[in-house]
Amino acid sequence: MNKINVNHKLSVAPMMSHTDRHFRYLLRLMSRHAMLYTEMLTTGALIHGDADKRLRFHAAERPVGIQLGGNNPGELATCAKIAERYGYDEVNLNIGCPSDRVKSGRFGACLMAEPELVAECVHAMSAAVDMPITVKTRIGIDSLDSYDHLSQFISTVLTADCRTFIIHARKAWLQGLSPRQNREIPPLQYAMVYRLKQDFPQLEIIINGGINDLAEAQEHLRHVDGVMIGRAVCSNPYLLAEADKTLFDANNATPSRQEILDSYMRYMETEIASGENLYAMSRHLLGLFQGRHGARAYRRYLSEHAHKKNAGLEIMEQAMSLVKAA
Repeated sequence: MNKINVNHKLSVAPMMSHTDRHFRYLLRLMSRHAMLYTEMLTTGALIHGDADKRLRFHAAERPVGIQLGGNNPGELATCAKIAERYGYDEVNLNIGCPSDRVKSGRFGACLMAEPELVAECVHAMSAAVDMPITVKTRIGIDSLDSYDHLSQFISTVLTADCRTFIIHARKAWLQGLSPRQNREIPPLQYAMVYRLKQDFPQLEIIINGGINDLAEAQEHLRHVDGVMIGRAVCSNPYLLAEADKTLFDANNATPSRQEILDSYMRYMETEIASGENLYAMSRHLLGLFQGRHGARAYRRYLSEHAHKKNAGLEIMEQAMSLVKAA
């Protein structure tokens, strides 16, 4: 598979239960240039589970990166090789997830306390494959939340030749807060990420956390190399439709919501014919008409009918009629 140069100016965050192959295909109908990622996949799930089910994707999704969760350099290298065979364009190591399952497995955000091990993991993957290895991390965990600790963490990991760091501008509390609370309660500290870029100008620094639209992204790009948007794209995927023009200076026409839906419905038709159920794909469309007349009725209809057995594209057509009639 041909190699694609990855551009991190705008990317969509890896999100559990969201950034599956159907959602990525939908987003690619809006932006040709935004970098997309899988949900976090653990090394155990890939080595001992159904790797094909988790890794196969449509060629139209590229550029697309895989996010791995793990702490064993050899296992991570094995998974990176598997991902390379499937045609992924990047491997991203998760050093930011604070869930109990991740903590019990000693990976994710807790690895911020073990920068030497993170460097070993990055080195093992870099030696195993010919594609970029990047790291997504928090600004700190628990009491390890000073700028000096973050700076030392980055300094240690870059010795493994990691050149791209995606920084969620919140610390994580590994005790006392749920994953959702860790996305909302710890205060955002964008200035700390900006300072990283000043102190490590040779690195590509991507900022993540609480970024809601392209205007905010443009402001951050005055200080860092790239912006990663997460939950805002789930609730309003159409915000990516202007991204190519606004951030990448592309001259491709901005697709309308109807054009996106028409293309996605052709994709859904093919997937349904191969055995996929409607809800697995339609759930990603709930926010497509956010702010438009009829959007609430459209969402309600999809939510009530798309999950039913043998539901087909007629459900989509009926839901769309509610938007057009409003």
